[in-house]
Amino acid sequence: MEKSEIWTVQKVLNWTVAYFTSKQIPEPRLSAELLLAHALDCKRIELYLQFERTLSPRELAAYRAGIQRRAQREPVQYILGMSEFMGLPFKVTPAVLIPRPDTEVLVDCAIEYLKRAGIPAPRILDVGAGSGCIAVSLAKSFPAAEVWAVEKSPPALQIARENAAANGVEIRFWETDFFADFPGREAQFHLLVTNPPYVADSDWETLQPEVRRFEPAEALRGGPDGLAFYRQLAPLLPEMLAPGAAAMLETGYNQARAVAALLEEQQLATEIRKDYQQIERVVIGRRGGKDKG
Repeated sequence: MEKSEIWTVQKVLNWTVAYFTSKQIPEPRLSAELLLAHALDCKRIELYLQFERTLSPRELAAYRAGIQRRAQREPVQYILGMSEFMGLPFKVTPAVLIPRPDTEVLVDCAIEYLKRAGIPAPRILDVGAGSGCIAVSLAKSFPAAEVWAVEKSPPALQIARENAAANGVEIRFWETDFFADFPGREAQFHLLVTNPPYVADSDWETLQPEVRRFEPAEALRGGPDGLAFYRQLAPLLPEMLAPGAAAMLETGYNQARAVAALLEEQQLATEIRKDYQQIERVVIGRRGGKDKG
């Protein structure tokens, strides 16, 4: 990309798509458009209304910097500093996982359950809050809910706090290792949700560079078979869940049946939900009994 040339929106997009394609960057057009919209401080759709607009030197420099970072396989969301989840904006940095559509399935399941349960002020726990996308989305959907979120990483928890404030919700945050010293285990939750580390050690090197090199490994790696977290969590659920309450756990590819078996060992009734690609993604475990709200 020569600085001396005149670069219009259309010309620079075409150049970038070809460049990203040569670098084998996933979704080259989408990456190019998001980065350019960010450099021009406009919405992505507005690019199509100004194809002949000429970029200023300052805009071109900002865009070029984004291209260089993306060419190194840094995720677009980290370059932009934000990601959208459940229609809400979330700040993201390499301290937190980038929210994904798979996790929206988990939140949809939670919303469906809470609406059906009809509890006036449900107590909800998000274990391993990360960016706060799950907790914030549920707090936004149920303003009367008492939402708790546990996260042991201080940088991640700071991002989650900022996202809660930006989206106008109140959440009770806990900076602690859930399995070591979380003081709220006896609180009797109506819903427990989690998107835990579930990448098996044997799968780590197969992940895309965007994930393996930039996202926090501690939020991804789940031990030899990816099930370490679930094995620790399952025995705690019968005491933590209120009668009739549910736990909803996101799982990795081909893990849902094994996770469901762990919950069934604790006498929880289980159900498995599929994601948008028809992959078994969410395991729901329900405690027996009837909650009095």
